[in-house]
Amino acid sequence: MMTSLLSRLRRDERGVSAVEFALLAPVLIAIYMGLSEFCQGYMAQKRMGHVTSMVADLVAQEEAVSGTNLDEIFAIGGLIMKPFPTTPLQQRVSGVTMTNGVARVVWSRGKGIAARPNNSTVTIPAGIIENGQSVVMSEATYDYDSPADYLMPAITRFSHTYYLRPRTVDAITCSSC
Repeated sequence: MMTSLLSRLRRDERGVSAVEFALLAPVLIAIYMGLSEFCQGYMAQKRMGHVTSMVADLVAQEEAVSGTNLDEIFAIGGLIMKPFPTTPLQQRVSGVTMTNGVARVVWSRGKGIAARPNNSTVTIPAGIIENGQSVVMSEATYDYDSPADYLMPAITRFSHTYYLRPRTVDAITCSSC
């Protein structure tokens, strides 16, 4: 009787699916949560990069800017970051001119980050500008804090720098910067 019972249990396959599901479900749920967290972080990083390029693009279209104009442009950057919080977004835009092979800041303005001092030197990639030319340098950083904290439990800092040459003038001026 005992051998027939064991023989019958060995052939019984009714609970196999439940056991397989119990073994695979936690792994699949963890993969799903990790992918969704990664996608949220990637989206925040891409939006922050878009903010950086948008600030440079809007400034490069102008002949002259003011502190008020730049503050309004920075506010647009905050709108681009939605639905992510805008408090960790730090933005800075600077006018840079190359003189004797040295890139120097002519004007700068920041939101959440200090403006670069006038006449300070900056490093820009080779081939962007030559002596006597200027460029708009837009910088942004974003401290991303994942809402789920599975894969990224600490704050992750994204940063991006974007360079654009002025479109309508040789060098953009800034009043009250």
